[in-house]
This record gives sequence, C-alpha cells and structure tokens, in this order.
Amino acid sequence: MKKTVALKKAFDKKEFDTGASRFKIFCWYVMSMLFFRSGLIPVSSILVALLRLFGAKIGKDVRIKPYLYVHYPWKLTIGDHSWLAECRIENLAHVTIGKNVCVSQKSMLLTGNHDYKKVGFDLITKEIILEDGVWIGAKATVCPGITAHSHAILTVGSTATKNLEAYGIYQGNPATKVKERSIE
Repeated sequence: MKKTVALKKAFDKKEFDTGASRFKIFCWYVMSMLFFRSGLIPVSSILVALLRLFGAKIGKDVRIKPYLYVHYPWKLTIGDHSWLAECRIENLAHVTIGKNVCVSQKSMLLTGNHDYKKVGFDLITKEIILEDGVWIGAKATVCPGITAHSHAILTVGSTATKNLEAYGIYQGNPATKVKERSIE
C-alpha cells in the first residue's frame, strides 16, 4: 500500500509542457471531436485548414482523411503531397512528416511512454521523424524517438522500436529489415 501511495504522489507532481493554453487545448478537443473523429467533414482541404488554424505546419496538396486523431496539432509538421488516413498521432513531442509520405489507416505514431523504473512513472517524450517517401502500413506502430529514413516502409501491423534505414522494408514486432525497397 505504501508503494502505491508513493507512486501516486510522485506521478501527480510531474509537469508536462503541452505547448498551449488550457483554453486552446479545450477548443482543439471540441474541434477534433466535431470535425475529425466524427467523420462529418470528409473534405481534405477543410481538415487541413482546421489543422493549420491550430498551428500545424502543412505543405501543399496534403490529403487528410476523416477519423484522423491528432493530439496536439501545434506539434505537427507535414510536407507536400503527403497522405494521412484514419490514423492516430499521439504527438506529446513533435512529429515531422516529410514529403510524399503515406500514414495508413489504424496506424499509430506514439511520442510518449513512461519510465517504469522510476517510482513516479515519469513521462518520457521523444519526437518522431518520417522522412520523404516513407510509408507506414495499416495498423503499424511507430514508437517514441524513431526516425524512418527516406523511403523506408513499415509493413502492416509492424512495430518500429528502432530507426528504419533508408529504402528498407521492415516487418514484425519488433520490426526487422526484411529487404530493400526498389523504386522504378
């Protein structure tokens, strides 16, 4: 019982920089529920405009599909001609998505985790970088601190726990390189 009480007290003391006021976070929550997670607005240009309104840096000709979840749009950068399907971006730290990137349906980009070795279960956040030409397959997971280098592929249902080499095709949990990507 004493360990549980100590754990709760230590956890409650932790501070996290959201990068925005409580009011902005509340407004984003409402906007996200109404227009993104509900699927009421299937028009990509409107969804892109709403993300930009809340501070996301988004290039040209970006496609955003309905049911996208973005935790903090002000911690998101997306390059030209990228495509985000119905995926989850838990960006407690910054997420950078390059040009011509595809993040497929039900995939997750997770920038946060907890230090299970600490009594306070300290929050650990690390940014994610998806360089140009990367493809994150459906139901794939990218863990905190990962860089997927140019044109790497993380296949369906795989989990990236280490950086992905350029032009590598990765599969499994944890994902391992299975072959080289060749582009004709």
